[in-house]
Amino acid sequence: MRNNNVLSIVLAGGEGKRLMPLTADRAKPAVPFGGTYRLIDFVLSNLANSNLTKIAVLTQYKSHSLDRHISVTWRMSSFLGSYVAPVPAQQRRGPHWYQGSADAIYQSLNLIKDENPDYVVVFGADNIYRMDISQMLQAHIDSGMEATVAGIRVPRSGASEFGIIDADADGKINAFLEKPSDPPGLLDSPDESLASMGNYIFTRKAFTDMIRRDADTDGSKHDMGGDIIPSFVARGQAQCYDFKQNVVPGSTEKDQNYWRDVGSIDAFHDAHMDLISVDPDFNLYNSEWPIWTNQVQSPGAKFTLHGTAESSIVTNGCIISGGDVDHSVLSPRVRVEQDASLDRCVVMDRCQIGRNAVLRNVILDKDVVVPDGYFIGLDRELDESRGFHVSPGGVTVVPKGSIIHPE
Repeated sequence: MRNNNVLSIVLAGGEGKRLMPLTADRAKPAVPFGGTYRLIDFVLSNLANSNLTKIAVLTQYKSHSLDRHISVTWRMSSFLGSYVAPVPAQQRRGPHWYQGSADAIYQSLNLIKDENPDYVVVFGADNIYRMDISQMLQAHIDSGMEATVAGIRVPRSGASEFGIIDADADGKINAFLEKPSDPPGLLDSPDESLASMGNYIFTRKAFTDMIRRDADTDGSKHDMGGDIIPSFVARGQAQCYDFKQNVVPGSTEKDQNYWRDVGSIDAFHDAHMDLISVDPDFNLYNSEWPIWTNQVQSPGAKFTLHGTAESSIVTNGCIISGGDVDHSVLSPRVRVEQDASLDRCVVMDRCQIGRNAVLRNVILDKDVVVPDGYFIGLDRELDESRGFHVSPGGVTVVPKGSIIHPE
C-alpha cells in the first residue's frame, strides 16, 4: 500500500456547546489539554505517526486560534507531498454554513477531487486516544468493503448513550443503532457493546457517490453517523474495526485502547485526572508514539520557598513559589504563590494564583488572576453566585481572562 494514495479529512467544525465557557471564543478542537497540547493534536499526531500525512482540517466556528495553531505547529515537508491544511467553510455549494458533518465534506469535495486518493480517512478532532490508523486502513483494504467504522467496546449497561454497531462474527455491520434502549452484546463478550468512535475509512469513489446522493436527499440531516454510515450498512458495504485490535508501540497494559470523549466539562476534567497517577490511565510519556505540538519557549518549571507538586504535571515556565499543588495539571507560565493550595485543578496558560488561595476541582482558563486568600470550588452556590460555571459533577470553571476582585 502506498501512503500517498490516502487523503485524511479531520472534521473540526463543531461548536462544543457542552464545553462552555471553554469554547466561548475558540473552536472545541482548539481547547488546550494536558498542559501543552490542543485537543486536535491527538488526532493529528495519530495520523502523522501512522504515516498518513496528507491532511485537510475542515474548520468553521470561531476558528482563528485553531487555524493559527495548525499553521504554526503542523508544518510538514512539501518535498514528500505532506501537508496539514486548515480549510475554512468556503460556501462552495451555496450561501450557507455546514449543515452537518456529511455536508461539510460535500462542500469540500474539491479537496478529494484535487488529491484523487484511493481511500479517504474521516476522523473527528476532539477525542483523547492513541491509534495506529494504518492498521485500520489495512483492515479496510483487506475487507474489500466500501466503508469501515471504528468501534470501541463499552459496558452494555451504559451503551444506550452511544451510537451502537451491530456486527456479525466477521465484522460486517448488520445495523447501526442510534442510542438503542436494548443494545446488542458482543458474541465474544455479551456484557459489552461496540460504540462508534466517529472515525471512518472509505473507498473513494463509493464515498463521494454516497456524499452526493445524500446531498440530494430530502429530509437527510447530512450527518456521517446518522445518514452516510446507515446507507452503506443498507447496501451491505460497511464493516466494523474493533479498536481492541489496534496495537500502538510503547502502550502500557493500562492505557492500551484508551479513548475518551471530552465533550463535557466533567469528561474534560476527568480526562486530565487520567494523566497524573503513577500508573496513568493515559500515558503522555510514551516516546514511541508521541503526541506532537508546538512547545512554549520558556525555562523549566521552578519551585521556591518549599513549593511542592505531587501527582501533577507542571510545564515550562511555571513558578511554584511556596504553594502546594496536588493532582493537578498546570499549563506554561502559571504562578502559584506562598501557601496557595490546589487539588484536582486544571490551570491554563499564564494564570496567577495569589497567596493563601484555595482551589478544589477547578478549571482556570487562560490569563485568570486569583487574588490572595480567595477560595474557589469549596461552595457550589457561592461559585455560581459569582458568575462561575459549575458542572453537574461539581467542577467550577473560571472563564478566560477573568480578573477576580477580592471580596
